[in-house]
Amino acid sequence: MKSTLAGALVALVALIAVAGQGAIAQDRQGPVVVELFTSQGCSACPPADALLGELAMRDDVIALALHVDYWDYIGWQDTFGSAQMTERQHGYAHAVGSTVVYTPQIIVGGQDHVVGVRPMAVADLIQAHRATPDPVSVALTREGGTVALDVQAHMPPPRPAMIVQLVTYSPHEEVRIERGERAGSVSNHYNVVTSWQIVGEWDGAMPFSARIDPQSDRPLVVIVQQAGHGPILGAARLD
Repeated sequence: MKSTLAGALVALVALIAVAGQGAIAQDRQGPVVVELFTSQGCSACPPADALLGELAMRDDVIALALHVDYWDYIGWQDTFGSAQMTERQHGYAHAVGSTVVYTPQIIVGGQDHVVGVRPMAVADLIQAHRATPDPVSVALTREGGTVALDVQAHMPPPRPAMIVQLVTYSPHEEVRIERGERAGSVSNHYNVVTSWQIVGEWDGAMPFSARIDPQSDRPLVVIVQQAGHGPILGAARLD
């Protein structure tokens, strides 16, 4: 009887430990960042813009549209086009040993590249990223007119260090295209990035804290990413 009771207690302790690990993993599983590089002058981009709109409705995804400026020469200047977003896309290309950039391109978690519009491939990648806990947890809370940012690493400090980035976006924009290949069409865009700035570099040895003074009332995102356009290690959104 004693041995049976002891065995049951061991099994119960094991179940509690597993359940606890599951809770910790759940707490450390933030939304997956999906970046779409797009342009209003790109005739192949509307289906990708629509896909991003669907992803933007998911709580487990941070979907961001980054409008590049290298299609502006074909007759229509993207109203959200930015050399900074083009530079970010080139950074991703260089990280994998390429010099080629294109639209539409989707990057999941800062590391998985999807050419064109492939909804099933994107869904599979999101699921794969959600299958493991985030190496970094990010917490955002409003404190009066400021935002408190607290970041903690759950891994040995990586090399190179990490970049803490602040992103603001507009949830929905509708634009009538007047010239170029898409003249006369109406273009809908979702979660359009309006600013992207570095809050600081972080080695992960100690928790990172900062107070942010938002310059607008737009939704904001904090992304922690390994330097050199490496993997995104943690992210959080504040609507």
